Amino acid sequence: MKNKQRILFVLLVLVMGVFASNAQSSYNNTKAIKKLIEKKKEYNKTNKTGYRIQLYNGLEKTAKSLKYRFQLEFPNVATHLGYDAPEWKIQVGYYKTRLDADRALNEIREKFSGAIVVPM
Repeated sequence: MKNKQRILFVLLVLVMGVFASNAQSSYNNTKAIKKLIEKKKEYNKTNKTGYRIQLYNGLEKTAKSLKYRFQLEFPNVATHLGYDAPEWKIQVGYYKTRLDADRALNEIREKFSGAIVVPM
């Protein structure tokens, strides 16, 4: 009796595996996939997904002086001074991936030790 149950169970698992593998390989609509990828690219352009490096979060006077100092040290990196009540934030750069932001952070931390990577 136990042998029959085992054989039945094995057959059931095999049949389900065949159906599952056929279901995964039946979708070949590459036009729809390309269209979806294009929509995602357009969304990313308008919503600015990515990372920045935050140098400071605090008083306005300190934030402005730190922004000026950063611009002298790294003239080719964009700086963003913003106010998020009750503190001022100085964020720099725009990086599409976390890896790019971490690479830039290594250089920036040599002169600005409190820098961190933040999502946009």
